[in-house]
Amino acid sequence: MEERGGEPVLWRQRRALAVLGLLGVTLCLIGSWGPLWQDAAPAAAQEQTQEQTQEEDFIRWVDFDVTYQAMNDALQVDLQHYQQGNPLDWVTLLSCLATRYGGDFSQYQKADLDALVQQWEQGASWESLSGHAGNFAYYQEAYRAVLGEFVGVYWTQDSDGQWRQMYGLKVFSPIAKTFPFQHFDDFGNSRTYGYQRRHLGHDMMGQVGTPIVAIESGVVEVMGWNQYGGWRIGIRSFDGKRYYYYAHLRQNRPYHETLYEGKVVTAGEVIGYLGRTGYSANENVNNIKTSHLHVGMELIFDESQKESDQEIWIDLYAITRLLEQHKSAVYRVDETKEFYRQHEMIDLTNGEATAEDEAEPSGDSGQHSA
Repeated sequence: MEERGGEPVLWRQRRALAVLGLLGVTLCLIGSWGPLWQDAAPAAAQEQTQEQTQEEDFIRWVDFDVTYQAMNDALQVDLQHYQQGNPLDWVTLLSCLATRYGGDFSQYQKADLDALVQQWEQGASWESLSGHAGNFAYYQEAYRAVLGEFVGVYWTQDSDGQWRQMYGLKVFSPIAKTFPFQHFDDFGNSRTYGYQRRHLGHDMMGQVGTPIVAIESGVVEVMGWNQYGGWRIGIRSFDGKRYYYYAHLRQNRPYHETLYEGKVVTAGEVIGYLGRTGYSANENVNNIKTSHLHVGMELIFDESQKESDQEIWIDLYAITRLLEQHKSAVYRVDETKEFYRQHEMIDLTNGEATAEDEAEPSGDSGQHSA
């Protein structure tokens, strides 16, 4: 494989070693420089090794096939233990199961999860329970990149304006509450527009104009037209690990009027509207037969993976099923025909002040966010 500079890694290493060798011979011929070379050569080689290690030391692929049932069972264990004052992280629990299953959750049985929890409560370490500390560390990092910020403490505002601290899912279904949709596991299916390729997202079929909300809090990185995705939005999570892609948005008015590139959005906030744009080099064209939201999640362990041949997209079907437990209620403003969330929310992920520190939640003036 070639690096971003286009030159094979092995060839660069051999050339560097040859140069160092020639330099060493030359310096050895100059006796007074001998001690200097003896100190410099190991330092140069060590620096090269460190740079190479830093360049290559990140996850390059993730097969995330955790089932809805396994995720939901682990989530309920996490919530119960939090209430009992004995926190048990659901991602760690899933990572331990993944190590035992070799990542194949078709083997999942709730009895396996219950046994792990019981042994952990008796004092066993996760590394020992997993059976392979090295693989457990991999699944911990990979699964935390997918689910790490899904559960935690947040503040939400009741209809009477009172703030309450909550613990649980702080991510939302991308389809607003009360709006119907249909979906099935279509990840990896064939697509032929432009070129033969695999479908690297999840389609949720619904009515044109259905409000689309941000799954997770983050920063809007991309807005605009793409001939494959039509009108689309790209949002990066605060930890930089997840890039959410929302595509085929509504013709003419795809985005919420408050949205712009660089904006910080809160999970559950209305960002756009379902449509069927795309499959055209010309902007604002409806060439998708069935109106639907295409939603995708790309994992990013190193910025070189973004917009490259090494992109990591995961199957979101089980995750969207899990998020049906947490939908954002919205209302419509007749004058502007825009939808807004009903209940304000403060996500502490971005270091926002709590409701006790602020009289009003931070955000744009007049913006309704959930």
